[in-house]
Amino acid sequence: MAGESGVDAGNLDPEHDPYLWLEEVTGDRAMQWVRAQNDRTCTELTATAEFTSLQADLLEVLDTDARIPYVRRRGTYLYNFWRDGDHVRGIWRRTTLESYRTETPVWDVLIDLDALADREGENWVWKGANVLRPGYELALVTLSRGGADAAVVREFDLRTREFIGVDRGGFALPEAKSDVGWIDSDTIYVGTDFGPGSLTDSGYPRVIRCWSRGTDLAEAPTVFECKPEDVAASGWFDPTPGFERSFVERAVDFYNAQRWLLTDDGDRVRIDTPEDAEISVRKQWLLVFTRSPWTVAGTEHPPGTLLAADFEEYLAGARDLTVVFAPDEHTSLETYAWTADHLVLVTLHDVQTGLRIVNPGTWTTRPFEGLPRAATIEITGTDPDRSNELFLSASGFTQPSTLLRGCIDADDLAEQPQPIKRAPAFFDAADLDVTQNFATSADGTAVPYFVVRRAGAPAGPTLLYGYGGFEISLTPSYSGINGRAWLARGGTYVVANIRGGGEYGPAWHTQVLRAGRHKVHEDFAAVARDLVARGVTTPEQLGAQGGSNGGLLMGIMVTRYPELFGAIVCQVPLLDMYRYPQLPAGASWIAEYGDPSDPDEWAFIREYSPYQNARADRTYPPILITTSTRDDRVHPGHARKMAARLQEQGHPTWYHENIEGGHGGAADNSQQAFKSALAYEFLWRHLSGGADN
Repeated sequence: MAGESGVDAGNLDPEHDPYLWLEEVTGDRAMQWVRAQNDRTCTELTATAEFTSLQADLLEVLDTDARIPYVRRRGTYLYNFWRDGDHVRGIWRRTTLESYRTETPVWDVLIDLDALADREGENWVWKGANVLRPGYELALVTLSRGGADAAVVREFDLRTREFIGVDRGGFALPEAKSDVGWIDSDTIYVGTDFGPGSLTDSGYPRVIRCWSRGTDLAEAPTVFECKPEDVAASGWFDPTPGFERSFVERAVDFYNAQRWLLTDDGDRVRIDTPEDAEISVRKQWLLVFTRSPWTVAGTEHPPGTLLAADFEEYLAGARDLTVVFAPDEHTSLETYAWTADHLVLVTLHDVQTGLRIVNPGTWTTRPFEGLPRAATIEITGTDPDRSNELFLSASGFTQPSTLLRGCIDADDLAEQPQPIKRAPAFFDAADLDVTQNFATSADGTAVPYFVVRRAGAPAGPTLLYGYGGFEISLTPSYSGINGRAWLARGGTYVVANIRGGGEYGPAWHTQVLRAGRHKVHEDFAAVARDLVARGVTTPEQLGAQGGSNGGLLMGIMVTRYPELFGAIVCQVPLLDMYRYPQLPAGASWIAEYGDPSDPDEWAFIREYSPYQNARADRTYPPILITTSTRDDRVHPGHARKMAARLQEQGHPTWYHENIEGGHGGAADNSQQAFKSALAYEFLWRHLSGGADN
C-alpha cells in the first residue's frame, strides 16, 4: 500500500547529514536561517485580519480573569500561580479557603515575576516552588531563562516575601537541570551540575548530596550516585510526623529504577520491588503499581495492578500483598492520591473516568459519590498532612471546567463534593455532539477515539490529534483555544487514544516499546481511515496535529502515510531518530524508542525515522513545523533539519521557531496565543479550501 513501503537506497545516509550545522542552537548561520524561515511563515500566515482577530480571541481566553485559579493547599493557605494581561510572566500568590470560596478572593502576592524580571534584566519563566513541610515558611523557587528545562534555584522566605541571598546563608543554584528537596529548614538534598562527571549522559543529576545551610556546596557529603549511562539519580525526604524517612533512587532508564531507604546511620536498604514498577511509601504502607507481570508467593499479578503491603514488614522479607486494584479488559488505574486517612483512585473505563475511595488497612473500596457524570475528573490537590480534603476538576470536550471541593470522613463522605469555581464557556457548544468510536488497527486491535462535531454536519475540515507514548493518556477535556479556533468555525475535532498511551493500563504502552513502535503509527493511520469510512471527513479535509513524541508521530504520518492527510502541524518534534540520543535529554528515551547505535535496533528505527525517510519522489501534504530555540528537552535541530530537508526536496513546508519558550513552545500567554493561532490558521486554510494545496 502507498505510504507503507520500507526504506530504500533513495533515503538519507545518517552518517552524511548535510544539515548538521542546524544543530548549533544559537550559531550565527543557524539563527540566520531561523529568522528567514520565521519571516517567510509570518508573511504568508499572519499578515491578515483573520489571523489578527483569531490571535486576539485566543489571547482573551488565556488572559481572562474568569478562568479558574487552580490551587494547592500548603498549610492554612491555598497557593496559585497566575498569568494574565497585567501579569505577563505571572504572579505567585496565596489566599485562605474562606476567601477563595468568594467570587473575588483576596490574594496575597508573594512573587511578582514581571517585576523581578524587569529588576534583574532576565526573562524569567516560572517553573515551580517546593515549600518546606510542615511549617510552610520557606520555599525553593525554580526559575528558567526563557522556558528551558535548565533553571536556577533560589530560596524564598514566605514570611518576609524576600529571596534569601547567598550572603545571608540562602540556598541557591546556578542554571542546570537540578533536583532539590527539603530535609529540614537548614538542610536539603541536591543533585545538580557539580562539575565534570556529575551529570548522566542524559544531562540529569548523577550525584546526590546533602547540603547544610552556611556550608560550601562543593564540600557537601555525597549520599548517593548512579552510573553515567543511567537517566538520573534523585533523593528525597518524607517529613510525615512519626514516619520521617529518606529515600534515594537510581533511574536505570525511563521506566526502570532501583530504590533504597536511607537509614539514620547512612546505610541503604533496598526496596526489593520490580524495577519497572511504580512505588510509593505513605506512613506504614508501601504501594506497588505493576507495569509487567509480577509473581509473588505463587500468585501472578498482571500489569496495571495496585498492591499494598506493610512497609517495615516488607523490608524485613514478608510478602503479604493485598490487591487494591486489579485491571480488566476495559478498565485501568490512571492515578491515585492520598488524603490524611484515605487513598483515592482515578480509573479509566474505555477512557471514561471514575473515582473510588479506599480505606487503608482493610483496603476496602467504595465509589466516590456525588460527582458529575459524563465528565473527566482529575484530582488537582489534596491535604495529606492535615485533612481528608481534596480538590477535583471536572470537564469534558463541551463542558467547561468545574472545580469541586470535598472531604472524606473515616466511614463516609462527610461533605459531598461541592462546586466552588466554574470556568466560563468560551464557545457555543449547544449543537455539538461527542461520540466515541473504535477503529481496527493493522493487527486487529480496537483503537478508541472521540469525535466532537456539529450534529448532522457533512464531511468537512477535521483535526485529528494524537500522542502515543510514555504511557500518557488523552482524556476528554475542555479547551477554549480549540473551541474558538476550530470547533466554532465548523471544524470537527478528534482525539485518538492510540497505543503508547496509558488509556488501558501499562500494557497499552509496553507493547509498542522499541521494535513494537510501528503499532503506534498503524493505530493512528487506522483512525484516519475510519474517519473517512464513516463519512466524517475526506483525506483532503483531514488534518493532524501532535507535539514532542506526537511531533514524531506527525513526521511519520507525512513520510509514510501522506495520502491520508490534507495538512499536518508538527510541534517541538523528535524527527532524526538516528541522532536523538546524542541531543539533549535524548539518551533518557532509549527505553521508549531503542538505541540507534545498535545495528539490530537501528534496523527497526530506520524504518520510520522521518528525517531519514523523507523522499523527493513522494507527494506530501502541506506541513507546518514549529519549535523553540530554548527547548533543551527536544533539541530544535530535529525540527530545523526536517524543515530544511523537506524544502530542499520541494515539499510544501512552513517553519516557525520561537526564540524562547522551552519545550512548551511559549514563555507567556501572548506567545501561546500566537503559537496556537498559527497552527489553527494553517490547518484551516489548507483543509477548508482556503489555500492552494
